[in-house]
Amino acid sequence: MPPIRKISKQDIIDTAYEIVKNEGFSHVNSRRIAKELNCSIQPIFHNFQNMDELNKIVYQKIYEKYQEYMMRGKTLDKSYKQMGLGYIKFAKDYPIFFKILFMQKTNLDAENFVMHDTLGDDIIKAGQKLTGFSYQEQKKFHIKVWIFTHGIACLIATNTIEISDSELDELLETTVREMAKGYQLNKEENK
Repeated sequence: MPPIRKISKQDIIDTAYEIVKNEGFSHVNSRRIAKELNCSIQPIFHNFQNMDELNKIVYQKIYEKYQEYMMRGKTLDKSYKQMGLGYIKFAKDYPIFFKILFMQKTNLDAENFVMHDTLGDDIIKAGQKLTGFSYQEQKKFHIKVWIFTHGIACLIATNTIEISDSELDELLETTVREMAKGYQLNKEENK
C-alpha cells in the first residue's frame, strides 16, 4: 500500500488562495479544495474549524499581497506616485483580489475607506513630501487623488481599458501635479 500523503494546513491555505486568485471566493468550498489536493475533506476540517476560518486566512493573505505592491512603491523615489502605480498594478496583476478588497460594499464614506486601509497613513505622509500640505490638507487632497486612481484601477481590473505602464506613469504624474496646483489655488482663493 502506498504511503498516505500528509496534507498540511499550508497546503490547504495555498490551494484555497489559488482558487480565489483564479475564480473568486464563491468557488472555494471543502469539496473543491479536497479535489484539488486529491484527498478527502477530512484534512480540511482537521486543520480548520470551518470554511469561514479558512476564508479569513485567505483574505488576510490577499491583503498581504496588496501590501507588498504598496510597500514596494513606498521605498522608491516619488513614493506617492509609486504607491498609486502599485495600487493600479495590483489591480492589473490580481483583478479578482482587487475586486475582493476594493470593489465590495463597505458602507464607509471615502475618507473612512481610505483610512480603513492600514496603509492610509503611510500614503498620506508620502503625499505630504510631494505637496507640502499639512496632514489634514493632504488627507483631503488624497481622497480626491484616490478616487481618480481607484477609477483607473477599476477600469483595468474589469478589462474595460488597456493602458501601458508608461502611459499610466505619465497620467498619474501629470494629473496629480495638476490636481495639487488646483487644490493649492482653491485653498488660496478661499482664504
